[in-house]
Amino acid sequence: MYRGGFTGRVLRIDLTNLTYQEEKLDPKIARQYMGGAGLGIKYLYDELEPGIDPLGPSNKLIFTLGPLTGTSSPCASRMSVTTKSPLSNTVGVALTGGKFPAELKRAGYDAVIVEGRAESPTYVYIHDGKVDFKSAAKLWGTNTFDCQDYIRAELHNPSIKVACIGPAGEKLVRYACIINERRAAGRKGVGAVMGSKNLKAIAVKGDKVRTTLADPEKFKEVQAVYVKHLKDSPYIASFGKTGTSTVLDATSAIGICSAKNYSETGAFQAAEFLGAEANAKFDLRKEHCEGCPVGCSQVRMVREGQYAGSLAEGPEFETLYSLGTTLGNTNLPSVIAGDRVCDELGLDSLSVGVTIGFAMEMFEKGVINLEDTGGMELKFGKHEVILPMLRMIAYREGFGDILAEGVKRVSEKYGKGSEKYAMHIKGLEFPAYDIRGAKAHGLGYATSYTGADHSRGYAFQEIFAIPVPYAVDRFAVKGKGKLTMWNQDVRTVTCDCAPMCAFILDMAVPDIALENTAGLVGGATGWDITPEEVYQIGERVINTARLFNIREGFTRADDTFPERIMTEPIPDGPSKGELISQSDLDLMLDEYYEARGWTKEGVPTKEKLKELDIV
Repeated sequence: MYRGGFTGRVLRIDLTNLTYQEEKLDPKIARQYMGGAGLGIKYLYDELEPGIDPLGPSNKLIFTLGPLTGTSSPCASRMSVTTKSPLSNTVGVALTGGKFPAELKRAGYDAVIVEGRAESPTYVYIHDGKVDFKSAAKLWGTNTFDCQDYIRAELHNPSIKVACIGPAGEKLVRYACIINERRAAGRKGVGAVMGSKNLKAIAVKGDKVRTTLADPEKFKEVQAVYVKHLKDSPYIASFGKTGTSTVLDATSAIGICSAKNYSETGAFQAAEFLGAEANAKFDLRKEHCEGCPVGCSQVRMVREGQYAGSLAEGPEFETLYSLGTTLGNTNLPSVIAGDRVCDELGLDSLSVGVTIGFAMEMFEKGVINLEDTGGMELKFGKHEVILPMLRMIAYREGFGDILAEGVKRVSEKYGKGSEKYAMHIKGLEFPAYDIRGAKAHGLGYATSYTGADHSRGYAFQEIFAIPVPYAVDRFAVKGKGKLTMWNQDVRTVTCDCAPMCAFILDMAVPDIALENTAGLVGGATGWDITPEEVYQIGERVINTARLFNIREGFTRADDTFPERIMTEPIPDGPSKGELISQSDLDLMLDEYYEARGWTKEGVPTKEKLKELDIV
């Protein structure tokens, strides 16, 4: 029985038979995994057979909320989408915000598990405690914005919230994403899995349920402290004005804003053209996720030139990198235009940009030529090729069909030494931060259960010099194992499970993250939960994800970097000369595995699993 925070209901949708049923959420599982990514990973581990095809009907697409979703807690309208990733074959987790998560909670569910495959294009409508299966035949091929508008019009309700895929998901581009409003569950190919199920969209109207609080007074008291931290944080104030474009300035200042497929970090300077000041010239307004006082999403519009009329919610820092610096591109209007196209077509802007950047380096090195690319001259700095390439990839046309497979598979196809600079880990493309100049951040990439993922263990101690839990030397190797474990466990539970916007942990409450989560979740649910138990939930989730990946055949050898990271030092700038050698990586992995209570090969021990009550 739930006193608050949870509805206690799980909706299971069978697309093969177009049926659905409700189940009770096991209170023990809710307490052990809290919600969000934790709950999704638990279901995935328990219910998926090893070795299944991520794009086959046996894979599952799991939408999970948390005890803070739908409450008045700022920055908590968050949702996790969990599946087996078609990009990496690991656990795939993508988080999204906006208004859809809170609406799904108001519809009465803590989780929606989608199984099977519809015979023809379908969308589902969740409302009034039931599910309607609707034909999406007319919608197949629409972009994500038109799809949302069409569904609201067809259902005669403008307040319906919709999560959908675009052409990229329909064409099974391995890094296709899911879009709700203008927000994206952006990485790991969750949109491709949705497309493989012939599921165009999920529409939700939540009229029946309001999230109750078991202890409103406690919740209010903790929230007051939390909100004060938000107001006092200079980082949050900056994000509210400039969005995450300010991170490009910060990473450039310390020499870790990667450029030209990680070949010219520090040498290629782009802050003047792509940083916060440059972006501000295109500001139109800002958008807030439900219940968020920050409004970090800046809506920007290009008003003149060849990209005039392009309007995007962003671009976020990672897109400024993926369609900007990693392509050697300083034309900001082209990045804004590309960001909009990615959202419309349902492409993860990060993975698609890195894949194009990899193709550019292969082209310049002679691994591929004009015959391979269909006449497209893929050279660094040629912003004119970005929009055509995005469309070719989304629709799997010509050379785009090959790039739709992602960096790892493209490199395997062409070879000729390209593996050395294929920037991925476990098949997931690299984010913006050049980890050669931030070693704990790098170890987070190597050991993340999703692959090269900055969101699964962000080392804000190195990126922003925030001394929590202690100050660190970003160039040092020793001591980074234990720090990485802390970063991963704390971020997992406070951001991915509660769930809560990750910027909040990093920029507003890092010093009280566990206490804040314990207080808010305790006030919502009535649990007598301590910061220590909150931390252990994060550790339990990480271990469960590790077990899933081991079952899929992943080993210590997969916790590694591309050769470029380990043999080529950063060429210029404040981090000049830095790299992470194999011996550096081995030392950090040994420390990390020991801190986690795993074997030297990175396998959780029986003792550790017993301690965490993982069966």
